[in-house]
Amino acid sequence: MNWNIAHRIASIAAVQAHRDLGVDRHEYVDVYAALREAGVIGMARRMPRLFGMYASPQDDGPAVLLNASLDIIAQRHTAAHELGHHRLRHGTAYDKELDRSSHWGDGTWPDEEKLAEAFAAWFLMPPPALHSALGRIGVGRPRQPEHAYQVARWLGTSYAGTVHHLHRLRLLTREQKALWLKMKPAAIKATLADGAVPSKAHVHVIDTAAHNTTVRVDVGDLVVLRIPGARFDTLPEALLPTNISEGQLFWDETAPAAAAEVTDALRDTAVVIAHVPGADDVLQFTVARQSPRVGEQRLWPT
Repeated sequence: MNWNIAHRIASIAAVQAHRDLGVDRHEYVDVYAALREAGVIGMARRMPRLFGMYASPQDDGPAVLLNASLDIIAQRHTAAHELGHHRLRHGTAYDKELDRSSHWGDGTWPDEEKLAEAFAAWFLMPPPALHSALGRIGVGRPRQPEHAYQVARWLGTSYAGTVHHLHRLRLLTREQKALWLKMKPAAIKATLADGAVPSKAHVHVIDTAAHNTTVRVDVGDLVVLRIPGARFDTLPEALLPTNISEGQLFWDETAPAAAAEVTDALRDTAVVIAHVPGADDVLQFTVARQSPRVGEQRLWPT
């Protein structure tokens, strides 16, 4: 089976899964809630050289085991991959390769792994949600790598995976895909934040289209207003205002800030209010913490 056939099958399976599991195809996909709705038991443990595994009903499942050492984005993708095994009625599967990108699209993947991998992309990035994300950053189609990165933040996906999917949806040319995949996310983040960003932190760009939305963040992430003259009006204690000096971010609790860093004090959700010059009303949005999962989660059946 080649990858084109795998994606064709997986795209149909993902639409059916969205329908059966009550997933809103226009928004960020909560893969863990989908696992719960599917009746799949979930657990995360630290495991060397293992992304995750799926236990089929024939082996006392359905259940998934995720590597708790993975970051949020990789763990979400792995969860969707394992859900793909379940929805496609595969047998028990062990996903041992920790560097998926090194084998992206080559011929070494077994058919069931190709299908589950393609399912993960279509499940986490349904076209309506992708177009919603593009609308929130004010473009009809991506024109620069920063757009792909911002779409990835709204969808909770990897930069490389998002670039691949944009190309598959014919929103990027083959040449754009090849060029953008050479871009390092660290350079993109520095551009969006106007300064150096810690390697594991993400940058969430807020524009007026973010009003009344939910931004999924974790500790260390930066929330940046990209509206001329905009400043945070009300920041919850869980977000620390930052400023830029000579290309470096630093904390400043007194100066008006257009950037804020998420701290460990954010346990669930918090409301952020920003002042936008010339606007009739304030810009308001919610930040919701998403963290790598460890142990048995409350969102999953026990």
